[in-house]
Amino acid sequence: MSKKNFESSLEKLEDIVGNLEGGNLTLDESIKRFEEGIKLYKGCKDLLSDAEKKITVLSESLKEEEYES
Repeated sequence: MSKKNFESSLEKLEDIVGNLEGGNLTLDESIKRFEEGIKLYKGCKDLLSDAEKKITVLSESLKEEEYES
């Protein structure tokens, strides 16, 4: 997944889920949309993991500042 923003990827993923739940796709279309959804899911998961790591680093930095004061 290219570096897309989280909100855009999540919106596309929700659209795919809606299409799949709608039941109006052929089997081949459903499989293609499912594959696309998996890629988007993994990309969103990676973006969330990166954000969590940044928050952890920032929180630890803040704690260190508080201890030094």
